[in-house]
Amino acid sequence: MSALTTLHVWRVPRRALGGVLTRMAVDRRRLRALPGVRFAKLLGTGTGTTFGPGDADLTRWAAVTVWDDPAAAAAFDTSAVGRAWARVSESAVRADLRPLHSRGTWSGRTPFEPENGSRTDGPVLALTRARLAPARALTFWRAIPPVTAALHDADGVLSRFGIGEAPIGWQGTISVWRSTAHLLEFAYRHPQHRAAIARTPEARWYAEELFARFAVLDLAGDPAVLGWADDGGKGSGGR
Repeated sequence: MSALTTLHVWRVPRRALGGVLTRMAVDRRRLRALPGVRFAKLLGTGTGTTFGPGDADLTRWAAVTVWDDPAAAAAFDTSAVGRAWARVSESAVRADLRPLHSRGTWSGRTPFEPENGSRTDGPVLALTRARLAPARALTFWRAIPPVTAALHDADGVLSRFGIGEAPIGWQGTISVWRSTAHLLEFAYRHPQHRAAIARTPEARWYAEELFARFAVLDLAGDPAVLGWADDGGKGSGGR
């Protein structure tokens, strides 16, 4: 059976923050050590507006995991890691994903392996991740707000939020779209996003970067944790 990528996202009450921070410290290694795990990252989240420390959402946390097969992924909920996050959270959602396209590296690895000719007619999830070059971080933070503002109102976006491995310099985004066509329309035709793409080689913002696109195979749990909005193709969480 082929590999499966999962995205787990948990919403936690503020009173549980101490326990969550403990989980983040302890479970990074424990998650990677689970049977069948090829690649795993525990992540904080944010609104995706500024990508600075003030953007963090301390009530929402996430994990991106690549498994050997669906059977290995299914065992997460009964693992010690899965049970611990279930106890600390008040709601959660899991997305099962199949990679369609991946470019770049994450911590020196290429975690997502699309099959040749992979495509989908359904919803797609886009994941961007970058490690900022320290000397370029300030110019990046100044340049990104127009792009994220445009993403907020993009046609076909169902959900979008920031992700990060650390409060500063290790940031990315997750967005869910109605279709590949909606995503590509924003990525390559929206003026703010096109301008950011064109500026990237000259600005040299990133020490490492990755972009991946996935077919959404299944969504289980509470979509509101993703900031899901089904409002005719526009919008994101909190609207």
